[in-house]
Amino acid sequence: MKTALLIIDVQRGLFDDEPRPFEADAVIARINALAARARESGVPVIFIQHETASGNLAHGSETWQLERQLHTAPGDHFVRKTTPDSFLRTTLQALLDEHGVTHVVICGYASEFCVDTTVRRAAALGYPVTLVADAHTTHDKEHATAAAIRMHENATLPDIASFGPEIRAQATAEIGFAK
Repeated sequence: MKTALLIIDVQRGLFDDEPRPFEADAVIARINALAARARESGVPVIFIQHETASGNLAHGSETWQLERQLHTAPGDHFVRKTTPDSFLRTTLQALLDEHGVTHVVICGYASEFCVDTTVRRAAALGYPVTLVADAHTTHDKEHATAAAIRMHENATLPDIASFGPEIRAQATAEIGFAK
C-alpha cells in the first residue's frame, strides 16, 4: 500500500494569533516528526493550504504562508484549496494518482472542518485513511472545547463504515511508514 501524508491548513493566519489552536506547538512538533519519518521512507509529504480572495488567508499573503515552525523539505508537494474539501477543485487527486497512492495519513487544522471533510472525501474516493489522532487541532468553540472536538472526531470518523475503506485514528507514535 503506497501512502501519502496530507498536512492540512497549518498556516500563520490560523496559528499565529491568540488564542492559538489547542496544543498548537505540540501538534506542529508531531507533524514535523511524522513528516520526517515519511520523507525517510520515501512517502510523499503534501502540504495543503486554504486560501481566500482577500483577508487573512489571501493567497501569497504573509498569513497564508505555512506556520513558521513547520518544516518543509525539497521534494515536498503543495496544494492550494478554497473549500474544506482538499480534493474539490484542487490538484490533490492528480498528485496522489501520479505517485500511485492508495492510502492517506491526514493531520492538520481544523479538526471539525477541513480535516473532517478531507477524511470523509478520501474514504469516499476509495482511500483507506489514517487520521493522526494527536496531530489535528482546532480552536475552542462556543459549544465545545477544541480538546472535545478532537476527541469527537477521533471517535466518530473511524465509526464510518459506509464508504468502504477503513478510517482509523492513531497517535503519531503509532504510525510507521514502510519503505
